[in-house]
Amino acid sequence: MAKSVLVTGATGFIGSRLVNELINKGYEVTSLIRKGKQGNLKSKIVYGDLTDDTIDFEGMKFDCVFHLASHTPLEKNRKKLEKVNLEGTKKLFNEIKSITKSIIYISGLGVYGEVENKIIDETQKYNPNTNFVKIRIDAEKYLKDNSKKLGINFAVILFGDVYGPEGWFYEMLIKRLKKNTFRMPKGGDYFKGFVHVDDAVGSMIAVLEHESFDESFIVSDSMPITFKEFSNFTAEQIHAKHPGSVPGFLAKAVLGGDLIKLLITSIKVSNKKISKIYQFKYPNCKEGIKQVISELKVKKKII
Repeated sequence: MAKSVLVTGATGFIGSRLVNELINKGYEVTSLIRKGKQGNLKSKIVYGDLTDDTIDFEGMKFDCVFHLASHTPLEKNRKKLEKVNLEGTKKLFNEIKSITKSIIYISGLGVYGEVENKIIDETQKYNPNTNFVKIRIDAEKYLKDNSKKLGINFAVILFGDVYGPEGWFYEMLIKRLKKNTFRMPKGGDYFKGFVHVDDAVGSMIAVLEHESFDESFIVSDSMPITFKEFSNFTAEQIHAKHPGSVPGFLAKAVLGGDLIKLLITSIKVSNKKISKIYQFKYPNCKEGIKQVISELKVKKKII
């Protein structure tokens, strides 16, 4: 019998691809989406929002819930972040606690904060340096503690910066590189962990299929690279100029302090743990960027 899963954030950049792949692999998928959004019609659609008083899951049971839905760091209002990312997560848990066997919570490398110039793994202690991340950690702790009390399997996946043919990579980087309007905050000389969206999806499914619960997993490719190198390489692939720099304070004024702090905080990570259960399609971002560019060309998004 096919496993039944629920995906929150099912119309997002990562969530929509997760839904597609789960369906391709034969899972029975339920998509939680907001009204007005178009979900994958091969999945069961439940319309709802994390801030709703109740969400109608009547008669449903899940082997796993992938919880991706959240505000991004682009949201500058702390109260709105708390309402969705923390209080919304608590409400979701109360809706699913009696109808799921496991929960996989999606977070990011920002939980580690400033780590100097060392390569870190999952043993590194959390040291958040933004309100956005502190709220996400509170949500994680709530899910972890309450799942343990009720005997629900729980795992955390900590993504590096996920890139692909949609999302920030296309909207904020590719488009602006083509127009020569993209600028790197503080020059881009900070290391980041990147992961192709296909590997982000593959790793989530691997955690479920290997039943690797009561664990956390860093999911990033095998090549730490500076944001400057990443941006310059992308520019070269689309025959655009290397981007210039913008002072941090100007970037914060436009995009908000939390987002820029997350971006300019340098981090190098090891993916040895997730690599024991998942083989990356794109073990370094240069291979992944080339694939994304070729996909965009096919879609005629890059001329």
